Amino acid sequence: MRLVLKVIAVVLACAVVIGVGGYSYLLLAYPKVGAASALRVEATPERVARGKYLSDHVAGCTECHSQRDWTRYAGPVKPETYGAGGEVWDESIGFPGHLVSRNITPSALGTWSDGEIVRAFTEGVARDGAPLFPLMPYTAYGQHMAQEDVQAVVAYVRTLPPRTQQIAERRLKFPLPLIVRTMPAKATAPATRPDPSDRVAYGGYLVELAACAECHTAVDSRRAPIAGMRLAGGREFPQPNGLIARSANLTPDATGTGGWAEALFIEKFKVYEDGAAHVPVKPTDFNTPMPWGAYSGMTREDLGAIFAYLQSLKPIVHQVEKVGRKDAATN
Repeated sequence: MRLVLKVIAVVLACAVVIGVGGYSYLLLAYPKVGAASALRVEATPERVARGKYLSDHVAGCTECHSQRDWTRYAGPVKPETYGAGGEVWDESIGFPGHLVSRNITPSALGTWSDGEIVRAFTEGVARDGAPLFPLMPYTAYGQHMAQEDVQAVVAYVRTLPPRTQQIAERRLKFPLPLIVRTMPAKATAPATRPDPSDRVAYGGYLVELAACAECHTAVDSRRAPIAGMRLAGGREFPQPNGLIARSANLTPDATGTGGWAEALFIEKFKVYEDGAAHVPVKPTDFNTPMPWGAYSGMTREDLGAIFAYLQSLKPIVHQVEKVGRKDAATN
């Protein structure tokens, strides 16, 4: 019996040593992206204008890094919080913890170098070396956002009016604090963006910058994208009232955008340029996380390019029920 107990004790001790060693390794070895670059961005008027367009209407920087008014349909940004962060994701909407978007105005980023800002939103590492949570699609930016557009975003963020905002520290369910350390990766994006005259290529570029696939691809129980279902919709977004919003199928199948006219696709966005489209909603009503207000500011040419790209995709049959309830969810 004593021998058995000794063996058990040794096994447990080894498990503890291995566990502590592995934990320490993750803390010390990750993230693996290296130091921020010495990049200095020249803030030309053209670059700032391009950065504003991308931040406000394509990449969604100022949409997430502001508070949204969920008493209105599609949650338009509260102007007084523009860029100051404060939007919350928590367990009431299915998030595994508590996350608050950060302040990206000069009040918070004024001491950051241009290279540190770039590393944060293209590689997922903060100024202090801490890993960022990939709710911000830094992988999409790092792999696809052309360097000229990366610099434009930095140039614009530098011009934001300073705003102060108390931001709570994030809380993630275990083992997410360890997993997120392994996710940041070196940026590999090209220097220049596709020529807008190539509508399919440029539309694909915009789809990557807007991270459309992040929301419009169904995920499995581990929240990993389901293979073969890219942009076919069906990802579920729980709401505090028990309802579930599901993303639309964007592929050119009859269950998605097949048969749509380009003009109809564009108007689906442009209707939200009028603030009246953000109608009041009650807490018990259905709402959508889709930032229609932000995307409505894209040019008709860019929206048309996105449509051209979507129509070039392989059609995927996937009938999506737009609204469901948590107690009836299957994913």
